[in-house]
Amino acid sequence: MPEAPEVEALTLFLRERLTGQAVRAVEVVEFRAVKSRPRSLDELVGRTVTEVVRYGKHIDIDLEGTHLGIGFGRAGWATWTDDAMASDSSPDGAAVIARVRFDGGVLGITDAGDWLSVQLHVIDDPREVPSVAKLGPDAADPGFSRDDLARALGMRRKQLKSLLQEQESLAGIGNAYSDEILYVARLSPVAHAAALTDGEITRLHEALRAVLDEAVASRRGVPIADQKAAKVAAMRVHGRTGEPCPDGDGVVEDIPGTKGGGQYCPACQPPHA
Repeated sequence: MPEAPEVEALTLFLRERLTGQAVRAVEVVEFRAVKSRPRSLDELVGRTVTEVVRYGKHIDIDLEGTHLGIGFGRAGWATWTDDAMASDSSPDGAAVIARVRFDGGVLGITDAGDWLSVQLHVIDDPREVPSVAKLGPDAADPGFSRDDLARALGMRRKQLKSLLQEQESLAGIGNAYSDEILYVARLSPVAHAAALTDGEITRLHEALRAVLDEAVASRRGVPIADQKAAKVAAMRVHGRTGEPCPDGDGVVEDIPGTKGGGQYCPACQPPHA
């Protein structure tokens, strides 16, 4: 799943290439992805891109007041080809959901999942997309403060890993970066937010800032097609079940209850007292 650092890199990439570009044609391959019916992507033809903005893990492309909202879901991503007449096949074998042709190239929207997770909306305001309207503060924003995190945590008896991925509380973090943040903070993923001390909240905020700031900086400028590999290579514990802990003597294990979907180091992240 692309998370805020990768989507931010994609936003910057598209902003640089698309601003001032007009849509020449659209092709929807998988019509189930269009969630704004009866409005269709055909409305975009002839309009010029004025801005590209990230909202959490979503992208909004403003075309003279008509917006294309893209939600990547679990397995969505994008391709770009500079040849405006290219077929734009997906290099990783993902299914192409839609293509938007501009003067200077083709934007492809893809989905590599077993079920369709990409969502496309044609709207007049980005917050007409329900999942965007519900977003909490952006965790990848450098201004996301300790107080913002404390408000998101509240006094809730909810496990930290689940809460960090709750987009209504703080936007932009998904499965992988929640593992990485909790590892750097040396906090158990199954600890409840309500059990954290003030010092642990501070430590969690420092880890969140360190992990996301580093990821945003390192993904910037990485080609779209290489973003997933760059993310995987940077992971300390996520996806590394059975490997030695990078900072200690423990071994990375699956988080209980995640069915292999999340990882941690039990030696470095013991159960909360």
